Amino acid sequence: MVDYTEGSGRQYHTGVGPQDIGKYVILPGDPKRCAKIAEFLTDAKQVADNREFTTYTGTLDGVRVSVTSTGIGGPSAAIAIEELSKCGAHTFLRVGTCGGMQENILGGDLVIADGAIRMEGTSREYAPVEYPAVPDFTVTTALVQAAKKRGIRHHVGVVQSKDSFFGQHEPQIMPVSYELTQKWQAWLRMGCLASEMESAALFIAGSFLHVRVGACFLVLANQEREKRGLPNVQVHDTTQAIATTVDAIRLLIQEDKDADRL
Repeated sequence: MVDYTEGSGRQYHTGVGPQDIGKYVILPGDPKRCAKIAEFLTDAKQVADNREFTTYTGTLDGVRVSVTSTGIGGPSAAIAIEELSKCGAHTFLRVGTCGGMQENILGGDLVIADGAIRMEGTSREYAPVEYPAVPDFTVTTALVQAAKKRGIRHHVGVVQSKDSFFGQHEPQIMPVSYELTQKWQAWLRMGCLASEMESAALFIAGSFLHVRVGACFLVLANQEREKRGLPNVQVHDTTQAIATTVDAIRLLIQEDKDADRL
């Protein structure tokens, strides 16, 4: 592969090198959310800022942990996990937002993914579509334990990953409305919990790279409740999702210490 960095020793897109990041990385989408997440770490400092990829590194319980934004969607998320894994990171926790799909999922709830529908394009350039997009069991378990310990209302199940935000919210205006609408109904009938844009790509890329990946989302609102005239509160404060993710990393660090895997 061409070295586009011309020997800088840093990754081309994220701008990080092995000296910059920890082995545990939190992956928000929004670069502006990185500073907020970094406040949960000790002595966190910004170590890179390039394109949509902003990175901070600090410590949790004496272990280096990083925060890197991925931007929106699968392509940039896959670039982030590829470049960070090349720098030595082995555990990735996506924290972001989603839209609820089942009627019992309310704004302010958390959704923890135990699988993702591959209705996006990035993962198809890694693995055949028959290969499932699933997170690491240990990471998912840590997220569930953290949410329970905090007493946060949460749901565990399959999420839908798509490429078009407006294809989800305004399918009727799209030339392929027939496909979008029919598949959405299929996902609902199968019990899909929520819709978001990065998990499938991260889970599949993580499987290929043999790294651990998990995902936790704040439910912003629920368009299915809106359609049915049900109360549909909107919640935009991601603090609980971030705190749950940080707690999960603490659990993973302790487990890895106990198993001498650090």
